[in-house]
Amino acid sequence: MFAPMTLAHGPAMKNRFMLAPLTNLQSHADGTLSDDEFRWLTKRAEGGFGLTMTCAAHVQAVGQGFPGQLGVFGDQHLEGLSRLAAAIKAAGSVSALQMHHAGNRSPKDLVGQPVCPSDDPETGARGLSLGEVEQLVEDFVAAAVRAEKAGFEGVEIHGAHGYVLAQFLSPEINRREDRYGGSVENRARIIFEIIEGVRARTGGDFQLGLRLSPERFGLKLAEIVQVARSILADGRIDYLDMSLWDVFKEPAEEEHKGRSLMSYFTELDRGHVRLGVAGKVTTPAIASTMLENGADYVLIGRAAILHHDFPERARDPDFTPVALPVTAEYLANEGLGPAFVKYMSTWPGFVQAA
Repeated sequence: MFAPMTLAHGPAMKNRFMLAPLTNLQSHADGTLSDDEFRWLTKRAEGGFGLTMTCAAHVQAVGQGFPGQLGVFGDQHLEGLSRLAAAIKAAGSVSALQMHHAGNRSPKDLVGQPVCPSDDPETGARGLSLGEVEQLVEDFVAAAVRAEKAGFEGVEIHGAHGYVLAQFLSPEINRREDRYGGSVENRARIIFEIIEGVRARTGGDFQLGLRLSPERFGLKLAEIVQVARSILADGRIDYLDMSLWDVFKEPAEEEHKGRSLMSYFTELDRGHVRLGVAGKVTTPAIASTMLENGADYVLIGRAAILHHDFPERARDPDFTPVALPVTAEYLANEGLGPAFVKYMSTWPGFVQAA
């Protein structure tokens, strides 16, 4: 867990702990960084995480997924992002920004008309034109260029959790008949084009990661395994981050049960690309087991909310996070601002009732 991890580009992580990109609702309404979000993230960098990743930052105004979301779609965001990247690096952590677009999951009261790979009557999202898909690729790439300009050492492409890139991967949601629809290769094309664009327009030491999830939101495990295999074989990303919901679970699809969901990805030939897993990695013992089971690193979410210094505490193999529920005051002391504490109070059993 405490061995450094080199990456194909840029600086090594000092350990195998990556801060999961966590929704926290703390940025300003225009997507600029707030002091609360700055404090939340820099406190994790100071707490020993090998890589500190921002929450999902939207690459288009129409791609906003939740209130108080960090933005990376305009130069107005550069000042705050530059301040954040510098502070994360000063704390000895690798800095990364996650790039995101919510697609049909964008709330209408925030964006007006949500967009999606195809018309979606259920959410009222409008299908993107071919030109708009090409613009979406450009805006992901431009966001990476902007993150590099701000001083971040890398970005992660959010292709998971039913957001727009996962919507392209879904045969249920993506019913396009052009080069971005149909076969799984066509549905994954947008991700490969973003990877290609980021690599072409950023420096040789700039890191690039990708987050995928293999289930829910109309995704098929066999197809996501195929996409992951192709991404790993392509070799242009530095790390693949598999969000599994629970690292111990079996697949939801009956024909794939009988082994862990994680094992479908750890068995893939990954070349020099690093593979990480997320999903209820809450103790040092679980983190250690995941590394033994073939992951190169682990992403810490809930446990990082509870303990800003989880990596340092993990030096004690018997450490377990504080018992839930915790008080709002406890979370404030761990660096969560009022908006984040309020959000966590919507998670059943997480925050003690006042």
